Amino acid sequence: MLCEELQKAGYRVTQATVSRDIKELALIKIPDAEGGSKYAVPALKRGSISESDGLLFSIIAESVKDVDYAVNTVVVKCASGMAQAICAKLDSTDLYNAVGTLAGDDTIFVLMRTEKDAARLVKEFSQIIGKCK
Repeated sequence: MLCEELQKAGYRVTQATVSRDIKELALIKIPDAEGGSKYAVPALKRGSISESDGLLFSIIAESVKDVDYAVNTVVVKCASGMAQAICAKLDSTDLYNAVGTLAGDDTIFVLMRTEKDAARLVKEFSQIIGKCK
């Protein structure tokens, strides 16, 4: 349907091109008001951390040492004593498809709904802390 609408608007696209672009942009399908679905930019990519909460962005940039994931669980390694503060701030943001968080002294576990969601969150954290994943 998206492909057809783009073609009607005068864009020369194929389904393969649209699918690749959706993947590259990390768009996700979410329910719409009519009971169908629509594509959206994940909440974290919309700037829920970097723009609306400068304090959280600063804390992450300064205190997160590394981030990785296994299946749908994201593991965030922090400076000693910082995990609970970061986790509390994360809980107050709109992390799309996050099921829950758990923090220790220097480690945070974020359970995501899917492996794709976990990969997206790791990518976002990596961009904030200046590491490419």
